Amino acid sequence: MIKLATQNKPFFSDVLEEKLIQIKEFGFDGLEADGDLLLERFDELKTAVKDTGIPVTSVCGGYRGWIGDFKEEERKHAIQDITIILERAGELGAAGIVVPAAWGMFSLRLPPMTPPRSAEEDRKVLLDSLRQLEYVCERTGTRILLEPLNRYEDHMLNTLDAAGSLILEGGLRHVQIMADFFHMNIEEQDIKKSLIKWKDLVGHVHIADSHRFQPGDGHTDFVHGFEGLKEIGFDKTMAFECRVLGENQEGLYKDSVAYIRGCMEKAGL
Repeated sequence: MIKLATQNKPFFSDVLEEKLIQIKEFGFDGLEADGDLLLERFDELKTAVKDTGIPVTSVCGGYRGWIGDFKEEERKHAIQDITIILERAGELGAAGIVVPAAWGMFSLRLPPMTPPRSAEEDRKVLLDSLRQLEYVCERTGTRILLEPLNRYEDHMLNTLDAAGSLILEGGLRHVQIMADFFHMNIEEQDIKKSLIKWKDLVGHVHIADSHRFQPGDGHTDFVHGFEGLKEIGFDKTMAFECRVLGENQEGLYKDSVAYIRGCMEKAGL
């Protein structure tokens, strides 16, 4: 059965046990934790998960640098931090960590439009990083959830095709595709078809509406995309990764959870 998770929100308590209980009350099954929590408050988080029975399903961000960083020192920092996060995610029983090639480092669609490294060099660097992390995943029982971002946020991996081909080229058994509805809404011709094409590698999903706010407030056809997840037998985790637009944010967020669960039901999930 698919689990529905959420990232942190300003209206959730900073007390971790209270935060997890709130998440459950909002209609979620678990927390997609920021990597900072595992790096800086791990013992506290581990205790909160044990006491509430509410899991950390996955991790996203919270580390230095990027696996495709132009600066070698920052790339090494990313690998070091992600290694620690994966080790601790394994202790929590979380699936793994969401990792893009980079975020906000360079875009081919914005000036200066000529990156300091060739596409072939980008690929070589990414494969090296992922191969190093592959060994960590193998011993910790976790996965790298490789996320393609839209063309304005990253220049290396923008589509499921780009992420999938990299995984296949590297023969990476512990790296899967993280499919984000916001980015797919920009980059994929048909979200459902793309999910079906990469059915064997889709390991995690992020959901936000067309404008990056809460699902149900924009124009994304979630039912259509969820039908693709139904067809491929997706049974892992979908996590809300969005801001909340409007007043009474707590109420709007609860409404969004109900909306998504309704879309899931319509799609047969």
